[in-house]
Amino acid sequence: MSDVVQVLVVEDDPVAADAHRMYVERLSGFAVAGIAHSGTEALRFIERQRVDLVLLDLHLPDGHGLQVVRSMRAAGHGADVIAVTSARELDMVRQAVSVGVVQYLLKPFTFPALRERMERWARFRDELAGGEASGQEEVDRALSVLRSRESAATLPKGLSASTLEAVTAALRQSTAGVSAGQAAETVGISRITARRYLEHLVGTGRARRAPQYGQVGRPELNYRWIHRT
Repeated sequence: MSDVVQVLVVEDDPVAADAHRMYVERLSGFAVAGIAHSGTEALRFIERQRVDLVLLDLHLPDGHGLQVVRSMRAAGHGADVIAVTSARELDMVRQAVSVGVVQYLLKPFTFPALRERMERWARFRDELAGGEASGQEEVDRALSVLRSRESAATLPKGLSASTLEAVTAALRQSTAGVSAGQAAETVGISRITARRYLEHLVGTGRARRAPQYGQVGRPELNYRWIHRT
């Protein structure tokens, strides 16, 4: 993700809208473009300003959130949508998927739950940033980013999902890449631990490493996030 993601919060409850705004503001690489309290207000906002991602409540005072998505697409707006809703009906989930909602988050939710889905969406966006897939495996990997959560059970022994998220965020934010020492300082872990997480990202194809020369002694490894182009 080369620049800050502009997020529109669409929520009719002012208290909830403010909470969602504060959540987004805590996430590196994301910014709140604005807050809309109705579908009409949301569509007008999108007409005026750039929006990359919409956090959309489905129960709005002037209509259903999915109709907002349909109207967005009919007008040619390609912003992705994450539904944040109390609607638990599975048929509603199916309809949301059918109109292109990329994530579905049930209220009430915690900050880590929203962060996990937004960062997963950011990875998905990077995977599909452009170019052409080398084959079916790459297509499958890109699509799986949205649907499969990397839990502690799937991580190597000794690695935690929360620390992996923090190391991943530190890596994504640096255009020049980071060393294990720099990642350790940013996240607040030991250099050895940081290197284990960075090597995991290399091993799973999300980062690359290369020697960094120019200093006395052994060259230090520099890790960079792989942005799909």
